Amino acid sequence: MTSTRKTVQGLVFVAVLLLLVGLAIGKYVGVFQSGIPVTLKVDRIGNQLADGGDVKVRGLIVGSIKQVSTTGDGATVQLSIDPKMADQIPADVTARLLPKTLFGEKYVSLVPPADAGRARIAAGDVIGEDRSQSAREVDQVLNDLLPLLQAVKPDKLATTLGSLSQALQGRGTELGQTLVGLNTLLNGVNPSIPDLQADVTQLADFADNLSQASPDLLNALNDFTVTSKTIVEKKDGISDLLSTLTGASDDLNAFLDANGENLIGLTATSRPTLATLARYAPEFPCLFGQLSDIIPRVDAVFGKGTNEPGVHITAEIVNNRGKYVPGEEPRYLDDRGPRCYPIVVPGPQFPPDGPFRDGSKTPTPPVGTPGPGYTGIGRIPPDYSALPNGTGANGSGAKPARYDMGVPNSPGERQVVNELVAAQQGTSPQAVPNWSTMLVGPLYRGSEVTLT
Repeated sequence: MTSTRKTVQGLVFVAVLLLLVGLAIGKYVGVFQSGIPVTLKVDRIGNQLADGGDVKVRGLIVGSIKQVSTTGDGATVQLSIDPKMADQIPADVTARLLPKTLFGEKYVSLVPPADAGRARIAAGDVIGEDRSQSAREVDQVLNDLLPLLQAVKPDKLATTLGSLSQALQGRGTELGQTLVGLNTLLNGVNPSIPDLQADVTQLADFADNLSQASPDLLNALNDFTVTSKTIVEKKDGISDLLSTLTGASDDLNAFLDANGENLIGLTATSRPTLATLARYAPEFPCLFGQLSDIIPRVDAVFGKGTNEPGVHITAEIVNNRGKYVPGEEPRYLDDRGPRCYPIVVPGPQFPPDGPFRDGSKTPTPPVGTPGPGYTGIGRIPPDYSALPNGTGANGSGAKPARYDMGVPNSPGERQVVNELVAAQQGTSPQAVPNWSTMLVGPLYRGSEVTLT
């Protein structure tokens, strides 16, 4: 009886023990928990995500993984969320699959959005995978790191880490200072990153241009080989040329040694002349142009191409400026700078801006109009159309007329001379004294005068 009793007590003890173990296991796996079922859709899960894994929000466990199943285009993870924590989780959360350690299993990390709505997660909700840039970068790093860790031998890794630990032992301060210096260096380099990127881009453009120009460059190098061969073939002539240049350099050096001071003096002496030429340089184009244009006029004056060779000119007597009087000194005082006056026919006695300043104080003659578009100073062209056989502006002929003035100092000659002198002076013939014939008559006798 006693033996049977002890046997029953033992069986009851074992049953109670098994029941407690079962309750503990059920508690651990969540059999007695009535969580909120939520479905997670992911593209891939890997090998470390298993049933019973944790579901966390900011590191706090809020549920567990109930079931993991794969589909043709991804995987489905059934989650069980703790009802007590459900009111703290937004309905629009996303999920990340992160490892607990480098070699450990993965868990589901729920990531609430920055602008989460008021709705909370509920039974039957379907959440998606976090596809933000940072999440993809973390996932990429972990995926790239896992093959590396699997390829590293544990014993070699332990040896490497031990050596690294010994090398860094007692040098934390130096390592910290090094990191601080590196941080300072990077802070200084960061502002130049855009410039570096631009330089790299330009380098790529340069490489493209160089690639496009490479055929021409190769052709140029090929042509240069021909030049090099020519230089090699003509090396004796080049050597003689260099020897000649050496002799010429010696001669030039001797010339400079002998005439250095003279060249310096010449430079100093020619400076005023060069300054004057520089001042009047704006006049040179016009001057040379007029010299070029005057060639046909000179040919016409000398009768080129006509049957009347000789000098064909228009002689005009103009008013003089009078003699120098006391207080005047003949000097060249004209300093009006570069000028270029147009060539007109008939030309004025003086340029438009007055006669040359020669030290006299004689009043400037009256202003005349010698030609269209040009205002000069001097006499006004007369009209000779009233004279016999006149060829002026109102005359009849294009050729100079000949007029017989009669016996020297005769009334006829005086009339003609008075007309000519009056026309030059801008006065009437009656105002010209009769003795003008004795002074001017010899100048006109035997000469051909064209009246314009």
